Amino acid sequence: MATKTSQTGQKKPIHYPFWFGGSASSMAACVTHPLDLVKVRLQMRTGDMPKSMSGTFVHIVKHGGVRGLYKGLSASLLRQLTYSTTRFGIYEELKQRHEATQELNNNGIKKAPSLPVLIAMASASGFVGGIAGNAADVLNVRMQHDAALPRAERRNYAHAFDGLVRMVRTEGVGSMFRGVWPNSLRAAAMTASQLASYDVFKRTLIQQTPMEDNLATHFTASFLAGVVAATVTSPIDVIKTRVMSGTGKSSIPKLLGDIYAAEGLRWMFKGWVPSFLRLGPQTICTFLFLESHRKVYRKIKDLED
Repeated sequence: MATKTSQTGQKKPIHYPFWFGGSASSMAACVTHPLDLVKVRLQMRTGDMPKSMSGTFVHIVKHGGVRGLYKGLSASLLRQLTYSTTRFGIYEELKQRHEATQELNNNGIKKAPSLPVLIAMASASGFVGGIAGNAADVLNVRMQHDAALPRAERRNYAHAFDGLVRMVRTEGVGSMFRGVWPNSLRAAAMTASQLASYDVFKRTLIQQTPMEDNLATHFTASFLAGVVAATVTSPIDVIKTRVMSGTGKSSIPKLLGDIYAAEGLRWMFKGWVPSFLRLGPQTICTFLFLESHRKVYRKIKDLED
């Protein structure tokens, strides 16, 4: 962790701006959106739709061109600006407050939070972020899945704000919170497995290997965090997508029963490969952009690293 030295010689953590996480995640979304689109289409495939990631990719390009790969990008960006800004901001604030209560070691540095503490803080941050970004997440799923529906059933949202207005107008304010509980649980699991694991992997690599706090370490730690996040969130992600894309009311237990009856336990990891291929690069890009934000901030503020 970057530090600054006070007049007393003690090293204190640098307090980075609250919005860094949302900004970095938005940049990452621009890179990985096509993979997220393919993942949603695979999770929601019906009839004779392609069963593979490559087949789905070709199908999208064939029917919508290259622009079709960015269907729903505005909703994806809105989601990152709400969901990711909230979860990253709260997580970093909780870490700062926790470290403020710790005793200084012999090197004048406070003890870093343990893995259980990081998981608890990340889970709480993700849960709140899931609530904050739920409306944008509903729009994101709907806009990505729209082109796969029969023409008569398509919503044809022009962009995220158009979709938000039309959704509230036709379905009520409650539609903004459709699937909020599975989404928030998924966000808690995602944040715990992604942010907490990244911090632990990064810390371990720096302390236990010859690697230093540089691009190679950030890349390795974020790749490992992506593997963990994709595995942990896969079952929740499938449920969230099914709930948000629908229009009728269906309880989570009934939905689970229907999915299990139709697909068995395989449903838990349906779309795992495209999910990882999307989440892996997304996690890597997010943390590389985040570390770049921090590096530029330290340079501008002339802070010790």
